Amino acid sequence: MRRELILLALLVLCACVRFHGEKRNHRNKFKRFLNRIKNFTPEQFQKFQTEFLSDKKPQKETHRQAEIARKVNKLKTTWTATEYKRDYKPLLGAILDGKMRLPRKTFEKKRNDLPDSYDPRDEFPNCESLKEIRDQANCGSCWAFGAVEAMSDRICIQSGQTLQTRVSAQNLLACCSSCGFGCDGGYPQYSWRYWKNTGICTGGLYQDTKYCQPYFLPPCDHHVDGSHGACPETVETPDCKRNCDDGNKETYSTQMTFGESAYSVSGESNIMQELYENGPVEASFTVYEDFVTYKSGVYQHITGSALGGHAIKMIGWGVENGVKYWLCANSWNESWGEKGFFRILRGQNECGIEDDADTGMPKIK
Repeated sequence: MRRELILLALLVLCACVRFHGEKRNHRNKFKRFLNRIKNFTPEQFQKFQTEFLSDKKPQKETHRQAEIARKVNKLKTTWTATEYKRDYKPLLGAILDGKMRLPRKTFEKKRNDLPDSYDPRDEFPNCESLKEIRDQANCGSCWAFGAVEAMSDRICIQSGQTLQTRVSAQNLLACCSSCGFGCDGGYPQYSWRYWKNTGICTGGLYQDTKYCQPYFLPPCDHHVDGSHGACPETVETPDCKRNCDDGNKETYSTQMTFGESAYSVSGESNIMQELYENGPVEASFTVYEDFVTYKSGVYQHITGSALGGHAIKMIGWGVENGVKYWLCANSWNESWGEKGFFRILRGQNECGIEDDADTGMPKIK
């Protein structure tokens, strides 16, 4: 009986949301919710009640992270783990769909002079965005962050380190309806197509009035008890605005950035050449339970089940103790990993990270 009442309540809630014209991402969220539980067996429904309708989920996630961290550290592989006391699944917003791909770039001339290690922060020291770690807060907007971070870097690099702008995650998240479902996830590759066809205005961190549209959420303590404060329990995708925030005197049209092209590269050698010749890319991969416990070293999947898709900015590569790795920037603030960055195994398509790297060239004004 309780199962039927819950289903009825959810159906009524869906109808109310639809009637009042709320944003599409809410309707999709409830549809997925209903589709998941309507065919449950009594045993599956009981498990659903325990995990999703009780207040014990955070404690369960914390216990699981501690268990995984102990297992990883005991094996003494290429990386170390820690317990962050956080449920990361809401942050994993990259929809991984191999059928939806940007045009694949191929290099007519393969390079054989690439160095063993490459870090653009050393090559382009005046590009401040290369050193920056952003914070998506409690929104599944990684697909937007990985894109705009790489776009910002490429604008600086391709301008000879003269343009220090930031491309707005807020504007892309809120305005690109073809990219997906806002804070409920999106397609990384469509971000680059949107940049080329429509453009994205400037925008940096929360309350940064230097740029047109800063991010709408403040940094929050995903992982530890810190100075930012706890992350909000629920987050709604912001409305699309075609104007700059109060405090910025520039007009929206003058603050637009555009891509000249949008394409993808695949495989170790092609991604390395693209990074070396043109700058950072957006890479996506499957996150497993052990990844969220990453503290330092070269990550490789050891234990745990898949949690979802994640998009990040890949900037370079290197070798440590004979182990090849990619150098990447996450968007979970500087308290996670190696001050917000992480390294992941290179050359073995670890977690699918070498399947497709999305990117494009900027239009330099």
